[in-house]
Amino acid sequence: MSAPVSGDVFRRVFRHHASGVAVVTSRGESPAGFTATSVVSLSADPPLLSFGLSCTASSWPAFAVADHVAVHLLTEEQQELAATFARSGIDRFAAPTAWRPGPYGVPVLDGVLALLVCEVVDRVSTGDHTLVIAGPKHTEYREDGRPLLYHDGQFQTLSR
Repeated sequence: MSAPVSGDVFRRVFRHHASGVAVVTSRGESPAGFTATSVVSLSADPPLLSFGLSCTASSWPAFAVADHVAVHLLTEEQQELAATFARSGIDRFAAPTAWRPGPYGVPVLDGVLALLVCEVVDRVSTGDHTLVIAGPKHTEYREDGRPLLYHDGQFQTLSR
């Protein structure tokens, strides 16, 4: 019988797993957003995606009640934008962040690889996070550009 896996060991294991980088935004009293490496395609019929957010995150109060969110898949040139939305205690929407109000009033970031404006369909409390499940209502995407990745605790790019 093996011992339970600790949170530290679990995080070390997942440092070996590369994932795409997204910024998720929502409206509220003021715009809210965070950098996510947990965005997952859940279903094609109907189209659904999910992302996880810590219930202690500064942006959680806005996402706890949001009816719509915007998921922005970032390009490899947007490492600084990803870092901005990963920081606490700053106005993530202040210059130089370029954004505008989008469909359903959610903040939409400029220059991203892809955008999915989604309706929240469920929230599932799981461990120290909440899994948010959402269905796209509006999309925009580029045919060019390369995705930003996260691996081994750092932003990475695809090798050419």
